[in-house]
Amino acid sequence: MKIHQIYLRKFIVLFAVLFLTLGLIIYYWVKDFYISQTTTSLLHNIELVSYDIDNLNHINNIASRIKKDLNIRLTVIDEDGLVVSESHENKKNMDNHKYREEILEANSKEYGSIIRYSTTIKKDLIYVVKKYKKSQTYYIRMAREIETINDKISSLVIKTIMVLTIFFGFLFFITYKISIQIQDETNKVLSFLLNLTKKRKNSYINSEFSKEFSQITQLLSKVSVILTKKDKQKAKYTAKLKQSNQQKDDIISAISHEFKNPISIINGYTQTLLEDTNINKQIQNKFLKKIYKSGVRLSELIDTLRLSIKLDEGKQPLQYKEIDMPKFLNENIETLKLNYKNRDISLEIKENIKLKADETLLSIAVSNLIENALKYSEGEVEVILDKSSISIIDKGIGISSEDIEKITNKFYRVSSNGWNNSLGLGLSIVLNIINIHSFKLDIKSKENEGSTFSINI
Repeated sequence: MKIHQIYLRKFIVLFAVLFLTLGLIIYYWVKDFYISQTTTSLLHNIELVSYDIDNLNHINNIASRIKKDLNIRLTVIDEDGLVVSESHENKKNMDNHKYREEILEANSKEYGSIIRYSTTIKKDLIYVVKKYKKSQTYYIRMAREIETINDKISSLVIKTIMVLTIFFGFLFFITYKISIQIQDETNKVLSFLLNLTKKRKNSYINSEFSKEFSQITQLLSKVSVILTKKDKQKAKYTAKLKQSNQQKDDIISAISHEFKNPISIINGYTQTLLEDTNINKQIQNKFLKKIYKSGVRLSELIDTLRLSIKLDEGKQPLQYKEIDMPKFLNENIETLKLNYKNRDISLEIKENIKLKADETLLSIAVSNLIENALKYSEGEVEVILDKSSISIIDKGIGISSEDIEKITNKFYRVSSNGWNNSLGLGLSIVLNIINIHSFKLDIKSKENEGSTFSINI
């Protein structure tokens, strides 16, 4: 289907919707306006009648004149609901009006009003009633036929619709002509694009129809050159995709490697215990301890993965508190010494400070850095606290300048010089924890000389 045909159908649908919507809006708006004006007019007439309310005979004459001259119904009702004056019916034949809706509303508000079918006149009327207290209480009610209001509304709506029809017809003619021109320009662009898909790369296309088409054709004129560049970019992207797939394989390999060892230990020792029911008690205990340690190792690996994911997604809850840093560092060092009994860890306090942070997460970061220093060095590990930083210093194997920029990347593992970051998550987690505290990690290292990891606070 061509563009001008689509336009024609959509315009007709849009016109019908707008026509109906505007018609309904105009109808109800005008109706509300006329009802409001009629109510105001009736209230004004009621006010005039109220001046002679105590003279019922005179009121009867007024009712007759109002009926004759204005075609307005006037009813006067006393506080007991009895009709004492009526312009369109013998008041003796009328029911008690005490509990009519408009009367009840006039008791609680400035006036009461309602649109209701009149069994007396056999027509729909708009009733307006107001309560007055003179020598006694009276309700003055006036009513006008709603049919008269509807006639005026219909007349105005018809005139408005006629004007809108003429306007939309003219608008449709103009826009239809424009759509034909747009179709021609579009066909020219489509032809150019078709040639491009068939590798027949035209070098130039031009349009003076509009600024937008001019810009489009200018851009299309450059497509041939861009496509050539895209081919080169595609080759680069393919290479990157291969690299990404290789990284994914490395990640899976890292996880598989780390999980394989403890699982193999658990399976091996468990099988031995199951097959040899008469195994020595000491050996049995030894095997069970190894199974337990392997289970703990698996649990730690899983916890590390979960923590890494939570930190990456920003879902790790933070519980800030004021931490006494000397005490905090000393407790972390003492805990690590339980696993590294033959290693020296010194703590130097240059500034006794307190820090507001999540104690659990900060403990993970600091312990991870100290444990790395213990793993990749043989001498003493120094921990220094000053006013602006926490520094962990070792005299170990060091890290190359190339690896320093990558070791905090998730799943990055360094294999040269025996430096292996396990799953490759440790320093990634450390960096995440430091970042969410608005701290900064500074790494300085030289191969075969040692490394300094500083948390700048």
